[in-house]
Amino acid sequence: MNKRQRLEATISGEPVDRVAVALWRHWPGDDQRAEDQAAAHINFQRDYDWDFIKVSPASSFCLTAWGVEDRWEGSMEGTRRYTKRVVEKPEDWSQLKVLEPSADGLGRQLQCLECLEESFKEEVPYIQTVFSPLAQAKNLASDDTLIVHLRQNAGQVHHALQVITDTTVAFIHEAKRRGIAGIYYAVQHASYLKMTEAEYQVFGRPYDLQILAAANELWLNALHVHGAHIMFNLLADYPVQFVNWHDREAPPDLETGLKKIKGAASGGISRDVLHNEDPEAALDQARDAMQQTEGHRWILGTGCVVLATTPVGNIRKVRTLADEL
Repeated sequence: MNKRQRLEATISGEPVDRVAVALWRHWPGDDQRAEDQAAAHINFQRDYDWDFIKVSPASSFCLTAWGVEDRWEGSMEGTRRYTKRVVEKPEDWSQLKVLEPSADGLGRQLQCLECLEESFKEEVPYIQTVFSPLAQAKNLASDDTLIVHLRQNAGQVHHALQVITDTTVAFIHEAKRRGIAGIYYAVQHASYLKMTEAEYQVFGRPYDLQILAAANELWLNALHVHGAHIMFNLLADYPVQFVNWHDREAPPDLETGLKKIKGAASGGISRDVLHNEDPEAALDQARDAMQQTEGHRWILGTGCVVLATTPVGNIRKVRTLADEL
């Protein structure tokens, strides 16, 4: 099977020649330059031959044209700390305007996709990370500011969420012209630690569905539900081909999750366990995930990005194990 055949069979629950596998990580520093970011992804793919590439820009790529600033300060995850926000007062939300897809970090990301298209054509599927409007709003303000404002100044926050959605939809349409197989849609607020289900139904789901509709004709869309105490049941019907969540840290487990979704599940290994010096515990988790899923509708991976300091030998052993399962 080629990569697309293997993934499509996995998603539909048909037999495969081996378990599909993909890991992904952030590329701090390199993610600030289109060609360097592309080269990092290309080299990672050539080293390990994943079944797809999850393109992992900094979370600020979609926000810098609105004026946020951030920097990498050594996080093992590879994420950056925001040093300047643009929303402090409720009325600041009303100042946001729809961005052109070519604006600043958005345009740089499109350039990265062009490099990937030139390198891989249709040989290797690649999917672009897209952050939910709530996740983007959180980074424009701060999590605490966002939650307070949406509870006290709902109209202004809704205005901003629609502006963010419209900007994101326009970016997706341009990304489709650069050969993406799908989007990796990252949701961060569908957690009982952050919001109630009723709040997410109002401030999250309507905008999520607008964005997923923009990617509807693509064949490899993913939903990532980030964090602990997640509202899995609320998002289980989202129109995507596979779902990725921290299955080793946050219920449901893979076996239970697969009963609730239509496509495939991605996960099985804790990124923290994979980060250990000894890879055996991570490989044991992968074998357990194989038993949970019986190898059907399952993509071997971690629940989130691999830590940037993960031993390369551990990553190699996970990739080798996929050939054996």
